[in-house]
Amino acid sequence: MSGGPPKALPSTGPHSLRDMPHPLAGSSSEEAVGGDSTPSPDLLMTRSFGDKDLILPNGGTPAGTSSPASSSSLLNRLQLDDDIDGETRDLFVTVDDPKKHVCTMETYITYRITTKSSRVEFDLPEYSVRRRYQDFDWLRNKLEESQPTHLIPPLPEKFVVKGVVDRFSEEFVETRRKALDKFLKRITDHPVLSFNEHFNVFLTAKDLNAYKKQGMALLTRVGESVKHVTGGYKLRSRPLEFAAIGEYLDTFALKLGTIDRIAQRIIKEEIEYLVELREYGPVYSTWSTLESELAEPLEGVSACIGNCSTALEELTDDMTEDFLPVLREYILYSDSMKSVLKKRDQVQAEYEAKLEAVALRKEDHPKVPADVEKCQDRMECFNADLKADMERWQNNKRQDFRQLLMGMADKNIQYYEKCLTAWESIIPLLQEKQEAK
Repeated sequence: MSGGPPKALPSTGPHSLRDMPHPLAGSSSEEAVGGDSTPSPDLLMTRSFGDKDLILPNGGTPAGTSSPASSSSLLNRLQLDDDIDGETRDLFVTVDDPKKHVCTMETYITYRITTKSSRVEFDLPEYSVRRRYQDFDWLRNKLEESQPTHLIPPLPEKFVVKGVVDRFSEEFVETRRKALDKFLKRITDHPVLSFNEHFNVFLTAKDLNAYKKQGMALLTRVGESVKHVTGGYKLRSRPLEFAAIGEYLDTFALKLGTIDRIAQRIIKEEIEYLVELREYGPVYSTWSTLESELAEPLEGVSACIGNCSTALEELTDDMTEDFLPVLREYILYSDSMKSVLKKRDQVQAEYEAKLEAVALRKEDHPKVPADVEKCQDRMECFNADLKADMERWQNNKRQDFRQLLMGMADKNIQYYEKCLTAWESIIPLLQEKQEAK
């Protein structure tokens, strides 16, 4: 399954992402390769003041301090960013053993989360805890709050239409278990999210409810402050590469949404066809009791239709359990990426607003305020993290859809081969009757 290299998104920067220094690593003219210390245009903005341009320095968070958008240490952050392709495999998480709990007020399902790790952040080499869906939802919200520059994997939808899907059925619970398992594996494979303290608590804490009540007020105030700063300022324009990402996500979600709707209609029609087949086959069997000379061929047709019904049921189950969940996951993934893009735009808008405020002072030699430099660092952090996560997401998407389409092709081939074998089996019966005549 070798293919050509993926087409790169348009970039306004002169260097690829791998050639760009991480914004938190700081900058130094002595460390610049080949003496070229000019920052990428998409990470640097200029403002004119009379005859001079104000160019903000490209320095990042000093060594020894934590990233403004990451709970991991700077050293871990830089080491992990250098190892994007060669993911670390010192953390393994599985979701299994769903159990139904019936209480006075509610009925719910919990899942066993088993964690094995050699990381120093874990006190024990192995943990086993039970979590319900709302615990996964809490984790995802915490990751969004504490890692706003990163793409957080989506969860399967919580709500189902009552009377249409039984959320306690074995099939539904197994489909959700697979989705929750994939959600945790996505986080486990991420070089930053896997070190998040909330993820550690989720995997290890026996009583998670105590942690759910902490830190909500502070995070709410921080979020409101960002909205207050950027609420009255309109973003001039996204950098070209992020505008291209936004356009791609819109088209991608539209295409997947169309495929999802058509696939659901196909499955619905296959289920209706399956009902007809199950009524159709036995008719030939009852008819055979009236036709002594045609009894064997008619029974053969009845058995053939039964085999085709079984093959169609297997194909429909595969589509429902394997194909549709992947489509829906990536539709939700595109929404998550759009959310990160929107947050990036808010930081850029805040940065532009602060620069405008400096420009309005009309000073001959304006100094760059510390809050403007800090805001630029945040924007650069957003840009670098978003690019890295987009690249990782694209790689995962290619692998997932190649595997999905290969599986779909294989299942369809098996279905038609079973139908062909079934129909071919009655030909000798008909030929024998003709030869006898």
